[in-house]
Amino acid sequence: MNGYLNESNFLMVEEGFTTRDLLENLLGELCQESDQQAFFVADLGDIVKKHLCFLKALPRVKPYFPVKCNGSEGVIRLLAELGAGFACANKAEITRVQSIGVPADRIFYSSPCKQVAHIRYAAAHGVRLMAFDNEVELSKVARSHPRARMLLGITADSIPSAHPSMTFGTTLKSCRHLLETAKEQAVEVVGISFHLRSCGLEPQALAQAVATAQLVFDMGTELGHHMHLLDIGGGFPGTEDARAPLEEIAAGINSALDLYFPEGSGVDIVARPGRYYVTSAFTLAVSITALEEIPVEQPGSDGRCDSRMCPLLMASTEPSAASCSTAPAPGLGCTRPCPEQPWHSSSLRGPPGHSEDHIADGLELPQLHVGDWLVFGNMGAYTIPAIPTSSLLLGGPQPHVTYAMSRMAWKAIQLFQGKPPQAEDDRESLCTPLSCGWEMAETLCVTPVFAPAGII
Repeated sequence: MNGYLNESNFLMVEEGFTTRDLLENLLGELCQESDQQAFFVADLGDIVKKHLCFLKALPRVKPYFPVKCNGSEGVIRLLAELGAGFACANKAEITRVQSIGVPADRIFYSSPCKQVAHIRYAAAHGVRLMAFDNEVELSKVARSHPRARMLLGITADSIPSAHPSMTFGTTLKSCRHLLETAKEQAVEVVGISFHLRSCGLEPQALAQAVATAQLVFDMGTELGHHMHLLDIGGGFPGTEDARAPLEEIAAGINSALDLYFPEGSGVDIVARPGRYYVTSAFTLAVSITALEEIPVEQPGSDGRCDSRMCPLLMASTEPSAASCSTAPAPGLGCTRPCPEQPWHSSSLRGPPGHSEDHIADGLELPQLHVGDWLVFGNMGAYTIPAIPTSSLLLGGPQPHVTYAMSRMAWKAIQLFQGKPPQAEDDRESLCTPLSCGWEMAETLCVTPVFAPAGII
């Protein structure tokens, strides 16, 4: 073992123990307390499975996890133990990762826009791999970190079939000038970086991106740079119901790499999978702390307006933990038996006074009461910051995370230590869903349903 993760960092769960079982236990404990704070349950075994499947699908690609996606200690410790690298966006994230002992050569300072003080911090702490996409950034690095090893970021304009949401990077026509400037300023450029996001991982876009990177590699080599590293970014799906599964995306990546950067070419490949690793591993539970019924006028059969009551719910979660572009539908933890009853059009809000207190509108929910719990699945991505302290912007503590892992997943870590399984039979057995009884209960996923009576 590498020493980043040990059994004191998580709960070991046995065969047949489910997420619902752990949620029931935790809810039972919380109901004995007056302050019912939101909390996460994190299945670290799900991340182990994702990692082994990634190694199998993309054997030439080393994953660098973007810390901004999920900065929780359990995730960082687990991925460090598995041998992954880390993509950090600022000084705080570098500090977070190095605080558990991750060496500097496993850290990629991936932000294309960096504060000078943060560049100097990286230099002082041995972090050399960085990204840039313009002359200003290049000059900052040349002055503050002359030993940096730079990746030149290319943008969607250089990749005609890519998605326009790719906001950082330089165009193909600007690459030669930037490579020449780097040479003049004695900055070492070692490769190319791009990021297509999930909307751009179609085979055509991937092939075009890798082909463009190969052209820029040739430019850099011609100018005297030692080009040997390609970063293909992120965008890998975090849930099984994604439009394109990992295997399909991996087939396109592998095909493009074999064509433009074949094995033996001396080029190392890295990627930055974030949502892929953590989305499905985290479940969020929040309690209802306030309830307001708002009358909604509706025309009656006789032409008059009847009114019905629409609940406006206030949940005990910080907005960063539950708000997202598409709010997931909650499962419901009832504190009493849930008889058949009408469903109501409901709105869900976080604590008042925050700029992001709006979570979701138009949810069809039963009549709820203060003290009831809502359970959201697939909540691992962009819900937990790298700094585990109270946020000045949020004004309160982050929800507590309870980590758990099956004994089988723990044995898999001990066996492979982040290396691809050697035997094909072992690969297949470890890249299928782990038969540990720890898979997400179906009722915590997309369709809102009632939890069994007795969840306290």
